[in-house]
Amino acid sequence: MNIITQTAELRSVCDHIANSDFVTVDTEFLRESTFWPELCLIQVATPNSNGGEAYIIDPLANGIDLAPFFDLMADESVVKVFHAARQDIEIIYKLGNLIPHPVFDTQVAAMVCGFGDSISYDQLVFKITGASVDKSSRFTDWKRRPLSEKQLDYAIADVTHLRKVYQSLKANLEENERYCPI
Repeated sequence: MNIITQTAELRSVCDHIANSDFVTVDTEFLRESTFWPELCLIQVATPNSNGGEAYIIDPLANGIDLAPFFDLMADESVVKVFHAARQDIEIIYKLGNLIPHPVFDTQVAAMVCGFGDSISYDQLVFKITGASVDKSSRFTDWKRRPLSEKQLDYAIADVTHLRKVYQSLKANLEENERYCPI
């Protein structure tokens, strides 16, 4: 796991990710006392075919410019994979003034593949990979620094398992001639 706190690092990572067919993406934010969510963390992971790296981007790091991340989100050659994408896309739209494209939402795809309506991430990961995801850090204070190892492990699991979930759902949809990222 790599923690990105500088713009130059972020540019390099996003340039590397742009060579992938897809990238898995998740965000952590606070929303209790604000109209718009306050972005506290961005997690991304590349497919194994492009190194299988996972990165945590700290948008609260002093002086970091998220422009390279938003450029990646606008890159139409890379499929952006989210689970239950609405809130993540809302944050990207608010801060980057763009809607990522193309997008593959594993929660929507899971419904099409017969996993039921609105399946949770941890349930979907378990059903597809057999892995258990510890969700106990879900409602922690993502704004407080330094982040604990437990928080970092939780955050990175949200994108690393997502790779296998995406590949499984995509294969299912392709087999049934229903694959079409938005």
